[in-house]
Amino acid sequence: MKDISASPPAEAPRGNAGAGPARPRRLLVRGSPRRSAPRAAALLPGLALALAVAAAATAVGRLLPVVGGPVAGIALGVLVAVAVRPGERTRPGVDFAGRRVLQAAVVLLGARLSLGQVLRAGADSLPVTLVTLTVCLVAAQWIGRRLGVLGDLRTLIGVGTGVCGASAIAAVTPVIGAAGAEVAYAVSTIFVFNIAAVLVFPLLGHLLDMDPHAFGTFAGTAVNDMSSVVAVARAYGGDATDQAVVVKLARTLMIVPICLGLAALARRRAGRAEAEGSTGAGPEGEADAGSGLGRPAPVRITRLVPWFLLGFLVLAAAHTAGLLPAAAHGPLGALAGFLITLALSAIGLSTDPARLRRTGPAPLLLGGCLWLVVTATGLAVQFLTGHL
Repeated sequence: MKDISASPPAEAPRGNAGAGPARPRRLLVRGSPRRSAPRAAALLPGLALALAVAAAATAVGRLLPVVGGPVAGIALGVLVAVAVRPGERTRPGVDFAGRRVLQAAVVLLGARLSLGQVLRAGADSLPVTLVTLTVCLVAAQWIGRRLGVLGDLRTLIGVGTGVCGASAIAAVTPVIGAAGAEVAYAVSTIFVFNIAAVLVFPLLGHLLDMDPHAFGTFAGTAVNDMSSVVAVARAYGGDATDQAVVVKLARTLMIVPICLGLAALARRRAGRAEAEGSTGAGPEGEADAGSGLGRPAPVRITRLVPWFLLGFLVLAAAHTAGLLPAAAHGPLGALAGFLITLALSAIGLSTDPARLRRTGPAPLLLGGCLWLVVTATGLAVQFLTGHL
């Protein structure tokens, strides 16, 4: 497009002066399809591969609900990456699915949230949710540093453990720009301790003689992915399951302030790095005139708040206001789940297994520590507030 539009303007004055402005516009219109078509075609091989993996992962998730499609997707993606080693031809489509499709999935997650219902039904569990989340995020940074876990990875594990597993990791990943290997390790770590919760928590609930409502609050607070929350709570019957789902949805709302905080932090760090890098950027040692050194850059809401998070809030508000037909809630939720599976399948396909091996067991140990911290904190807060 650059080559097409560069030469005609220079030749236009030689002909009819009135035709000069119109000629470049016609050429730009004709040139657009020629540029966009190869780009769209370049996405197809990678998207097709990611879709195939996601379809297989969805089937596995239906057979094994405790595992779920997203976890199966990232696991199958890594296996395909090791066995087949997809080439450069698939990279554009895989990268697109791992980024843009992931962002679209976060938007659709809002369709299953009725803010008023969640806030009303989850009010009694709010202290447990807030305290466990705060303790988990602080512990993730403190313990993670001492274990030598890098910043983005400990953030993903902390948010995944404290909020809602793979969905929270999916929401945070594009905000902080985490690498595929870090996402793969974080999702795998969360999955390991979801399985542990399914096996251990019902026994713990019976040991503590918890009633269904109390156990539902505990399950919704201390278990991550929705499928695992339901699997754990079913051991206590329908009342426990209903309470657990509501508490889990209330926890999902915490994605919003966490993403806002991480987006602001990422912007601040990027601005600081840009300022430091531009101090001697000019050809004669002068600072770049557009760097804004000495005065704060204007803050735009679209840069502070990621667009997909705004979409999430808009869709949740539409659900709350009754603007979304009831018949659409299920399909939109199912589509969001499949898009997350597709995105995580793509992330698995782009993962470097050697990097996973070099990471070592420290992140898994961090996940175990956080799982114990959230479990103990949730039980302690329920006991102190008289809900145990």
